[in-house]
Amino acid sequence: MAYKYSDFVIIGAGSVGLWVGNQLRLHYSKASITILEKEDAIGMHTSGRNSGVLHAGIYYEPGSVKAQISIAGSKALHKWIDERDLPINKCGKVIIPQKDDLDSQLDLLAERGRKNGAKVKLIDSEELATICPYAKTPTGRALWSPNTSVTNAKIVISRLAQELEELDVEIFLGQKKYRVDAEKNKIKFGDGSNLQYGHLINCSGLQADMIAKEFDVGKELKLIPFKGIYWTVTQKSSIKIRTNIYPVPDLNLPFLGVHFTPSCDEIPCVSIGPTATPALGRENYNWLEDIEPIMTLSNIKTMASQYICNSNNFRQYMHEQFLLFVKPIMIKQAKMLVPDIELSDIEKSAKVGIRPQLFNTKNSSIEKDFLCVTRENSTHILNAISPAFTASSSLANLVLEKAQLIEKV
Repeated sequence: MAYKYSDFVIIGAGSVGLWVGNQLRLHYSKASITILEKEDAIGMHTSGRNSGVLHAGIYYEPGSVKAQISIAGSKALHKWIDERDLPINKCGKVIIPQKDDLDSQLDLLAERGRKNGAKVKLIDSEELATICPYAKTPTGRALWSPNTSVTNAKIVISRLAQELEELDVEIFLGQKKYRVDAEKNKIKFGDGSNLQYGHLINCSGLQADMIAKEFDVGKELKLIPFKGIYWTVTQKSSIKIRTNIYPVPDLNLPFLGVHFTPSCDEIPCVSIGPTATPALGRENYNWLEDIEPIMTLSNIKTMASQYICNSNNFRQYMHEQFLLFVKPIMIKQAKMLVPDIELSDIEKSAKVGIRPQLFNTKNSSIEKDFLCVTRENSTHILNAISPAFTASSSLANLVLEKAQLIEKV
């Protein structure tokens, strides 16, 4: 890459970075837009390892950024996928209380969903049996979300990247070695070349906190990566799941618990998971690879202190979700939703994802919402976790509005 200038530089070619590029092109038809991706292919990390669920806006606290953009983002992505005839499974979702004392949470979720503009319906056991015969509710009630769908996230972002290149948005892959000079608005590459920019937008997901710190942003934030391990229902199994089945989540934690997700593939596949297991590094997909010892030790210390203080329900997380990577423990949780599922019905999936969850050291709390921090010539999207894929286009608009790069719609 020779010395050049770009009006906008986006770091990260995941779903958020690509949609930021798309929205910029819509508003700046003549601007030069450059996207830098450190991997040699699109979708190697969070976006490409996504479950592909298009969420319907049920869980999020009314008034939160997630609540504001999830439904609009979902509708926009549904339309975009349909227009291109890409794979999508419009199968809906049921949310089931795992035990009697969680039944009242259905009313809270229904209320949240309606306030956020989601279409939801409380159903009884008979309706649940019609929608999903294998699912069971111990309380006789469940919540039905007809507008939840499943797509193939990797296909979606690959198509978006292709269209951006056709619109003269430059995407440079394999950009692992560079350094940002925030004071001079310049990126220095390992081969000695430079890229001057007008505005930089940090959409780098698992690496976003480190890049932000180069701009003196987010010093109080630390990344705690959680590994999402999946299983699949074997093709030989007699259990056939046709819709998403989710447990009632602990709304004080950012994890939704083990759930069943049908694919949109021609040969149906059902995933069970993911876990929320602390990872040993930002890209620690395999147990003994890409370990970051210093970060891991620091995160263990943080989680231990939270457990001792019983802060943010860390004890409940440790008791209910920490060990879900152990197959017998995971199947016990899965059986609360589908009682007939057995160990013989499942096998380990090759899919493993990592959630870049941020922890705020200043107030000792998990960051639940998206974070967008702006500076004069840079914008940083932090904590881009679920439903970031679902809401990518709306999140991109919100980010550009906050950075005053486009007018508020």
